[in-house]
Amino acid sequence: MIEQNKIPGNSTEIKENSTWHKVDLSKKKVKHQPKPKWLRVKLPIGDKYTQLRNLVDKYNLHTICTSGSCPNMGECWVEGTATFMILGNICTRSCKFCGVKTGRPDPVDWEEPEKVAKSIQIMKIKHAVLTSVDRDDLKDDMGSKLWVETIKKVREYNPGITIEALIPDFQGIHEHIDRLVNIEPEVISHNIETVRRLTKQVRIQAKYDRSLEVLKYLKDAGQRRTKSGIMLGLGEFKEEVIETMNELNEAKVDVITIGQYLQPSKKHLQVQRFITPEEFESYKEIGLKMGFRHVESSALVRSSYRAQKHIN
Repeated sequence: MIEQNKIPGNSTEIKENSTWHKVDLSKKKVKHQPKPKWLRVKLPIGDKYTQLRNLVDKYNLHTICTSGSCPNMGECWVEGTATFMILGNICTRSCKFCGVKTGRPDPVDWEEPEKVAKSIQIMKIKHAVLTSVDRDDLKDDMGSKLWVETIKKVREYNPGITIEALIPDFQGIHEHIDRLVNIEPEVISHNIETVRRLTKQVRIQAKYDRSLEVLKYLKDAGQRRTKSGIMLGLGEFKEEVIETMNELNEAKVDVITIGQYLQPSKKHLQVQRFITPEEFESYKEIGLKMGFRHVESSALVRSSYRAQKHIN
Protein backbone atom coordinates (compact mmCIF):
# COMPACT_ATOMS: atom_id res chain seq x y z
CA MET A 1 0.00 0.00 0.00
CA ILE A 2 1.08 3.59 -0.59
CA GLU A 3 1.99 5.54 2.51
CA GLN A 4 -0.63 8.10 3.49
CA ASN A 5 1.44 11.17 2.63
CA LYS A 6 3.39 9.72 -0.27
CA ILE A 7 2.19 10.93 -3.63
CA PRO A 8 2.92 8.37 -6.35
CA GLY A 9 4.87 9.66 -9.30
CA ASN A 10 2.82 7.91 -11.96
CA SER A 11 0.22 5.26 -12.59
CA THR A 12 2.83 2.57 -13.22
CA GLU A 13 4.13 2.89 -9.69
CA ILE A 14 0.62 2.45 -8.33
CA LYS A 15 -0.17 -0.62 -10.38
CA GLU A 16 3.10 -2.31 -9.45
CA ASN A 17 2.30 -1.95 -5.75
CA SER A 18 -1.37 -2.92 -5.91
CA THR A 19 -3.42 -6.09 -5.99
CA TRP A 20 -6.18 -5.72 -8.56
CA HIS A 21 -9.45 -7.59 -8.39
CA LYS A 22 -12.05 -7.99 -11.11
CA VAL A 23 -15.51 -7.71 -9.57
CA ASP A 24 -19.05 -7.35 -10.91
CA LEU A 25 -20.48 -4.60 -8.72
CA SER A 26 -24.02 -5.20 -9.94
CA LYS A 27 -23.91 -8.72 -8.47
CA LYS A 28 -21.66 -8.13 -5.48
CA LYS A 29 -23.70 -7.96 -2.28
CA VAL A 30 -22.50 -6.75 1.06
CA LYS A 31 -24.20 -6.99 4.41
CA HIS A 32 -26.34 -3.94 5.12
CA GLN A 33 -24.41 -1.42 7.17
CA PRO A 34 -26.08 1.32 9.18
CA LYS A 35 -24.91 4.81 8.29
CA PRO A 36 -22.06 5.87 10.58
CA LYS A 37 -22.45 8.87 12.84
CA TRP A 38 -20.47 11.16 10.55
CA LEU A 39 -23.18 10.78 7.90
CA ARG A 40 -25.95 12.02 10.13
CA VAL A 41 -27.15 15.39 8.92
CA LYS A 42 -28.56 18.15 11.09
CA LEU A 43 -31.79 19.66 9.81
CA PRO A 44 -31.14 23.02 8.14
CA ILE A 45 -32.33 25.97 10.17
CA GLY A 46 -32.25 29.76 10.07
CA ASP A 47 -34.42 32.57 8.76
CA LYS A 48 -32.73 32.74 5.35
CA TYR A 49 -33.08 29.00 4.78
CA THR A 50 -36.75 29.11 5.77
CA GLN A 51 -37.37 32.07 3.46
CA LEU A 52 -35.73 30.31 0.49
CA ARG A 53 -37.55 27.07 1.20
CA ASN A 54 -40.86 28.92 1.19
CA LEU A 55 -39.97 30.56 -2.14
CA VAL A 56 -39.09 27.19 -3.69
CA ASP A 57 -42.41 25.73 -2.57
CA LYS A 58 -44.48 28.78 -3.54
CA TYR A 59 -43.12 29.08 -7.08
CA ASN A 60 -42.51 25.36 -7.64
CA LEU A 61 -38.85 26.03 -8.40
CA HIS A 62 -36.70 23.08 -9.52
CA THR A 63 -33.34 22.70 -7.82
CA ILE A 64 -31.10 19.66 -7.45
CA CYS A 65 -30.75 20.73 -3.82
CA THR A 66 -34.35 19.77 -3.05
CA SER A 67 -34.99 17.00 -5.57
CA GLY A 68 -31.73 15.30 -4.64
CA SER A 69 -32.18 15.84 -0.90
CA CYS A 70 -28.68 17.27 -0.71
CA PRO A 71 -27.31 17.17 2.85
CA ASN A 72 -25.66 20.58 2.40
CA MET A 73 -28.76 22.39 1.18
CA GLY A 74 -29.15 24.59 4.25
CA GLU A 75 -25.50 25.64 4.35
CA CYS A 76 -25.35 26.43 0.63
CA TRP A 77 -28.63 28.36 0.54
CA VAL A 78 -27.65 30.50 3.49
CA GLU A 79 -24.42 31.36 1.62
CA GLY A 80 -26.41 32.23 -1.53
CA THR A 81 -25.63 29.16 -3.68
CA ALA A 82 -28.05 26.75 -5.37
CA THR A 83 -27.92 24.17 -8.18
CA PHE A 84 -30.41 24.08 -11.07
CA MET A 85 -30.85 21.28 -13.61
CA ILE A 86 -31.67 22.09 -17.24
CA LEU A 87 -32.71 20.13 -20.36
CA GLY A 88 -35.46 18.34 -18.48
CA ASN A 89 -35.28 15.65 -15.84
CA ILE A 90 -34.97 12.48 -17.96
CA CYS A 91 -31.48 11.33 -18.92
CA THR A 92 -30.46 9.31 -21.97
CA ARG A 93 -27.85 7.46 -19.91
CA SER A 94 -28.34 4.89 -17.17
CA CYS A 95 -25.52 5.34 -14.67
CA LYS A 96 -25.80 2.88 -11.80
CA PHE A 97 -25.15 5.49 -9.11
CA CYS A 98 -27.52 8.25 -10.19
CA GLY A 99 -31.12 8.78 -9.08
CA VAL A 100 -32.15 10.77 -12.17
CA LYS A 101 -34.74 8.99 -14.35
CA THR A 102 -33.54 7.27 -17.53
CA GLY A 103 -35.57 7.11 -20.72
CA ARG A 104 -36.69 9.12 -23.73
CA PRO A 105 -36.49 12.81 -22.77
CA ASP A 106 -39.16 15.36 -23.60
CA PRO A 107 -38.50 17.86 -26.39
CA VAL A 108 -36.23 20.77 -25.47
CA ASP A 109 -38.13 23.55 -23.71
CA TRP A 110 -36.72 26.78 -25.09
CA GLU A 111 -38.55 28.73 -22.39
CA GLU A 112 -36.51 26.93 -19.75
CA PRO A 113 -33.60 29.44 -19.75
CA GLU A 114 -35.95 32.26 -18.74
CA LYS A 115 -37.64 30.08 -16.10
CA VAL A 116 -34.27 29.25 -14.55
CA ALA A 117 -33.13 32.88 -14.70
CA LYS A 118 -36.32 34.07 -12.98
CA SER A 119 -36.02 31.34 -10.33
CA ILE A 120 -32.51 32.48 -9.49
CA GLN A 121 -33.71 36.07 -9.36
CA ILE A 122 -36.57 35.19 -7.00
CA MET A 123 -34.24 33.27 -4.71
CA LYS A 124 -31.65 36.08 -4.84
CA ILE A 125 -28.90 33.58 -5.56
CA LYS A 126 -25.38 35.04 -5.72
CA HIS A 127 -23.64 32.00 -7.21
CA ALA A 128 -25.57 29.58 -9.42
CA VAL A 129 -24.49 26.09 -10.34
CA LEU A 130 -26.14 24.83 -13.52
CA THR A 131 -26.13 21.17 -14.47
CA SER A 132 -28.06 19.00 -16.90
CA VAL A 133 -29.02 15.50 -17.85
CA ASP A 134 -27.18 13.91 -20.78
CA ARG A 135 -29.02 14.52 -24.05
CA ASP A 136 -27.36 12.10 -26.47
CA ASP A 137 -30.66 12.15 -28.39
CA LEU A 138 -29.96 15.70 -29.60
CA LYS A 139 -27.55 14.81 -32.38
CA ASP A 140 -27.00 18.37 -33.61
CA ASP A 141 -25.69 19.90 -30.38
CA MET A 142 -26.46 17.53 -27.45
CA GLY A 143 -28.06 20.41 -25.60
CA SER A 144 -25.07 22.75 -25.70
CA LYS A 145 -27.06 25.54 -27.41
CA LEU A 146 -29.65 25.57 -24.64
CA TRP A 147 -26.79 25.66 -22.13
CA VAL A 148 -25.56 28.87 -23.76
CA GLU A 149 -29.03 30.44 -23.82
CA THR A 150 -29.54 29.59 -20.15
CA ILE A 151 -26.28 31.22 -19.08
CA LYS A 152 -27.13 34.32 -21.13
CA LYS A 153 -30.57 34.60 -19.54
CA VAL A 154 -29.26 34.02 -16.01
CA ARG A 155 -26.81 36.88 -16.46
CA GLU A 156 -29.47 39.10 -18.02
CA TYR A 157 -31.84 38.69 -15.05
CA ASN A 158 -29.11 38.59 -12.41
CA PRO A 159 -26.36 41.15 -13.06
CA GLY A 160 -23.18 40.39 -11.14
CA ILE A 161 -23.99 36.72 -10.58
CA THR A 162 -21.22 34.11 -10.86
CA ILE A 163 -21.87 30.77 -12.54
CA GLU A 164 -20.52 27.25 -12.48
CA ALA A 165 -21.48 24.98 -15.38
CA LEU A 166 -21.42 21.30 -14.37
CA ILE A 167 -21.51 19.77 -17.84
CA PRO A 168 -21.93 16.28 -19.34
CA ASP A 169 -19.16 15.01 -21.61
CA PHE A 170 -21.00 15.95 -24.87
CA GLN A 171 -19.40 12.73 -26.19
CA GLY A 172 -16.13 14.64 -26.25
CA ILE A 173 -17.15 16.69 -29.31
CA HIS A 174 -15.14 19.92 -29.26
CA GLU A 175 -17.72 21.96 -31.16
CA HIS A 176 -20.23 21.52 -28.32
CA ILE A 177 -17.66 22.06 -25.55
CA ASP A 178 -16.43 25.24 -27.27
CA ARG A 179 -19.88 26.80 -26.90
CA LEU A 180 -19.53 26.56 -23.13
CA VAL A 181 -15.97 27.86 -23.08
CA ASN A 182 -16.93 30.82 -25.29
CA ILE A 183 -19.76 31.91 -22.98
CA GLU A 184 -17.17 32.07 -20.15
CA PRO A 185 -18.79 30.77 -16.95
CA GLU A 186 -16.51 31.36 -13.99
CA VAL A 187 -16.11 27.59 -13.50
CA ILE A 188 -16.73 24.64 -15.82
CA SER A 189 -16.86 21.27 -14.09
CA HIS A 190 -17.22 17.73 -15.32
CA ASN A 191 -17.25 14.83 -12.88
CA ILE A 192 -15.13 11.76 -13.47
CA GLU A 193 -17.21 10.11 -10.70
CA THR A 194 -15.12 6.99 -10.00
CA VAL A 195 -11.79 5.28 -10.64
CA ARG A 196 -10.78 3.83 -13.99
CA ARG A 197 -11.38 0.16 -13.07
CA LEU A 198 -15.00 0.75 -11.98
CA THR A 199 -16.07 3.21 -14.67
CA LYS A 200 -17.64 0.70 -17.05
CA GLN A 201 -19.91 -0.65 -14.29
CA VAL A 202 -20.69 2.67 -12.59
CA ARG A 203 -21.05 4.90 -15.68
CA ILE A 204 -22.15 2.46 -18.36
CA GLN A 205 -22.22 4.81 -21.37
CA ALA A 206 -19.34 7.00 -20.20
CA LYS A 207 -15.61 6.56 -20.70
CA TYR A 208 -12.93 7.39 -18.14
CA ASP A 209 -10.40 8.63 -20.68
CA ARG A 210 -13.04 10.68 -22.50
CA SER A 211 -13.83 12.52 -19.27
CA LEU A 212 -10.14 13.22 -18.75
CA GLU A 213 -9.87 14.46 -22.33
CA VAL A 214 -12.86 16.80 -21.86
CA LEU A 215 -11.27 18.28 -18.74
CA LYS A 216 -7.90 18.72 -20.45
CA TYR A 217 -9.52 20.23 -23.55
CA LEU A 218 -11.40 22.77 -21.43
CA LYS A 219 -8.08 24.12 -20.15
CA ASP A 220 -6.41 23.99 -23.55
CA ALA A 221 -9.37 25.91 -25.01
CA GLY A 222 -8.89 28.72 -22.51
CA GLN A 223 -11.25 27.96 -19.61
CA ARG A 224 -9.84 29.70 -16.53
CA ARG A 225 -11.15 27.42 -13.75
CA THR A 226 -12.01 23.72 -14.09
CA LYS A 227 -13.31 21.23 -11.57
CA SER A 228 -14.11 17.53 -11.19
CA GLY A 229 -15.59 15.21 -8.58
CA ILE A 230 -15.10 11.66 -7.31
CA MET A 231 -17.39 9.58 -5.10
CA LEU A 232 -16.00 6.87 -2.84
CA GLY A 233 -17.41 3.70 -1.33
CA LEU A 234 -18.01 1.68 -4.51
CA GLY A 235 -15.14 -0.74 -3.98
CA GLU A 236 -12.19 1.36 -5.13
CA PHE A 237 -8.75 1.02 -3.49
CA LYS A 238 -6.92 4.00 -2.04
CA GLU A 239 -4.17 3.61 -4.66
CA GLU A 240 -6.78 3.93 -7.39
CA VAL A 241 -8.20 7.11 -5.87
CA ILE A 242 -4.73 8.64 -5.80
CA GLU A 243 -4.16 7.52 -9.39
CA THR A 244 -7.36 9.31 -10.43
CA MET A 245 -6.31 12.42 -8.52
CA ASN A 246 -2.94 12.31 -10.31
CA GLU A 247 -4.61 12.06 -13.70
CA LEU A 248 -6.96 14.94 -12.91
CA ASN A 249 -3.95 16.97 -11.87
CA GLU A 250 -2.21 16.13 -15.15
CA ALA A 251 -5.35 17.37 -16.93
CA LYS A 252 -4.78 20.73 -15.17
CA VAL A 253 -7.99 20.52 -13.13
CA ASP A 254 -8.05 23.27 -10.48
CA VAL A 255 -10.64 21.97 -8.01
CA ILE A 256 -11.66 18.47 -6.94
CA THR A 257 -14.49 17.31 -4.70
CA ILE A 258 -14.41 13.92 -2.97
CA GLY A 259 -17.48 12.56 -1.18
CA GLN A 260 -19.22 9.40 -0.01
CA TYR A 261 -21.44 7.48 -2.46
CA LEU A 262 -24.91 6.81 -1.06
CA GLN A 263 -27.29 4.38 -2.75
CA PRO A 264 -30.32 6.28 -4.16
CA SER A 265 -32.53 3.16 -4.32
CA LYS A 266 -32.40 -0.64 -4.20
CA LYS A 267 -32.01 -0.66 -8.00
CA HIS A 268 -28.69 1.17 -7.75
CA LEU A 269 -25.24 -0.10 -6.81
CA GLN A 270 -24.74 -0.97 -3.17
CA VAL A 271 -22.40 0.98 -0.93
CA GLN A 272 -19.38 -1.28 -0.47
CA ARG A 273 -17.78 0.75 2.31
CA PHE A 274 -18.25 3.91 4.34
CA ILE A 275 -15.10 6.00 4.17
CA THR A 276 -13.84 7.38 7.51
CA PRO A 277 -13.32 11.12 8.12
CA GLU A 278 -9.61 10.40 8.60
CA GLU A 279 -9.30 8.86 5.14
CA PHE A 280 -11.16 11.77 3.56
CA GLU A 281 -8.77 14.15 5.32
CA SER A 282 -5.78 12.21 3.97
CA TYR A 283 -7.07 12.68 0.42
CA LYS A 284 -7.40 16.40 1.04
CA GLU A 285 -3.80 16.61 2.23
CA ILE A 286 -2.57 14.58 -0.75
CA GLY A 287 -4.58 16.71 -3.18
CA LEU A 288 -3.25 19.98 -1.83
CA LYS A 289 0.31 18.64 -2.04
CA MET A 290 -0.34 17.73 -5.66
CA GLY A 291 -1.15 21.39 -6.30
CA PHE A 292 -4.94 21.52 -6.61
CA ARG A 293 -6.24 24.99 -5.82
CA HIS A 294 -9.17 23.66 -3.76
CA VAL A 295 -9.89 20.17 -2.40
CA GLU A 296 -13.25 19.48 -0.75
CA SER A 297 -13.05 16.03 0.82
CA SER A 298 -15.50 14.66 3.37
CA ALA A 299 -18.41 12.26 3.55
CA LEU A 300 -21.14 14.81 2.82
CA VAL A 301 -19.31 16.68 0.06
CA ARG A 302 -21.21 16.90 -3.23
CA SER A 303 -20.20 18.48 -6.55
CA SER A 304 -21.50 21.94 -5.74
CA TYR A 305 -20.43 22.03 -2.08
CA ARG A 306 -18.83 25.41 -1.27
CA ALA A 307 -18.99 26.12 -5.00
CA GLN A 308 -18.92 29.88 -4.49
CA LYS A 309 -15.41 29.59 -3.03
CA HIS A 310 -14.06 27.78 -6.07
CA ILE A 311 -14.19 30.83 -8.33
CA ASN A 312 -11.27 32.43 -6.47
